[in-house]
Amino acid sequence: MTASTFSKRERMVSQRLIDTLFQGEGSRSLAAFPVRAVYRKEPRQQGDAPVQLLISVPKKRFRHAVDRNRVKRQIREAYRLNKGLLYERMPDGECLLLAFVWLSDRHLPSEAVRERVVSLLKRLGERL
Repeated sequence: MTASTFSKRERMVSQRLIDTLFQGEGSRSLAAFPVRAVYRKEPRQQGDAPVQLLISVPKKRFRHAVDRNRVKRQIREAYRLNKGLLYERMPDGECLLLAFVWLSDRHLPSEAVRERVVSLLKRLGERL
């Protein structure tokens, strides 16, 4: 069982990894409107978390930072509480680069966001 935390190791902060995920070949995508998951499997490096996550809420969708931050907080919390669905299916020696991208210009209740994120995590777990 994984801890219900979201540590610095689990955040995708390297520009090289972000470029690899979005511009490299081999990336795949799943959608559960209004959230899209873009993912790619990579060999795991020493000290890396099994899953590295990036959350993107485009300024085009929400002009005010407070609105973007609210959506990111909802996605982060839903992932934190349900990441065990993904961690239990991760093969040893592999790392998953995962990005959640918000597609809508409307807010959703936290419960609805949680349902979409759980749906994506389950579907992604089946594909690993």
